[in-house]
Amino acid sequence: MLASALLSGLGLGSMYGLLALGFYVTYSVSRTVNFSQGSSMMLGAVLAYTFVMRAGWPLVLAIAAALLLCALYGVVVERIAVRPFVKRRSEGWLMSTVAVGIIADNAVLFTFGKEPRGFSVPWTAASADVLGVHVSALQVAIPAVGLGAAAVLHAFSRRSRLGKAMRAVMQNPDAARLMGIDVSLAVAAAYAIASVFAGVAGVMIAPLFNVHSDMGTVFGLKAFAVAILGGITSAWGVVLAGLVFGAAESLITAFLGSSYTQILTFALVIVALAIRPDGLLGRAVVRKV
Repeated sequence: MLASALLSGLGLGSMYGLLALGFYVTYSVSRTVNFSQGSSMMLGAVLAYTFVMRAGWPLVLAIAAALLLCALYGVVVERIAVRPFVKRRSEGWLMSTVAVGIIADNAVLFTFGKEPRGFSVPWTAASADVLGVHVSALQVAIPAVGLGAAAVLHAFSRRSRLGKAMRAVMQNPDAARLMGIDVSLAVAAAYAIASVFAGVAGVMIAPLFNVHSDMGTVFGLKAFAVAILGGITSAWGVVLAGLVFGAAESLITAFLGSSYTQILTFALVIVALAIRPDGLLGRAVVRKV
């Protein structure tokens, strides 16, 4: 039971880490976060389901189209719900991103329907026994995709021109602007990347959970807790926190029951932040006056 719970927790934690990486990217580049990140996850799952199950598209094409639309959603959120408030030095983006997420959830509710749908993908049924533990293909694929996406982000930020521009904006937006970097483009790209990460999480989670319009609500809340726990200024801290959170959640569910899962996992987050206020790998921000 312990091995099975840890394996499930690793997969679940990888998805929390992916969602939380979105919070890290937008906060690092723009000092804002997208509180409709859970809706991006839901859109990834719903769009992939629609393209595969209803339109009959090949799985790879359906996933690519779903992630492209998730990226577009992220750009729209930044353009209409974040940028106008940031220009006025207002914190209104806090509520506006929540509002956009609620609008997206309800739009999907009216168009997709309120009934949860099962998203069965043939290859996910494959399984094998490893050292006495029953392991499905999806249990292996989820952490592999999650950690792989984190590695891709790391390489992208250091080797691509846009990634380097985003890193420059992270360090000093005013200096980056003086060097000719389009700061607005970097921020929009950060929101697009964050939404793609959430969409990937939605696509991977969809075969395990029923697809429905509010499936991203709780995931988004937990992912934000993970981002804070890991230190929202540290990408690898966020990934580590996701794995820890997922493992803790699975172990509590396996040994104590699901009734205690939310109570104890969030209690552990509070304790961890009381011990390390800046997160597992985060650093205190030094403000110059």
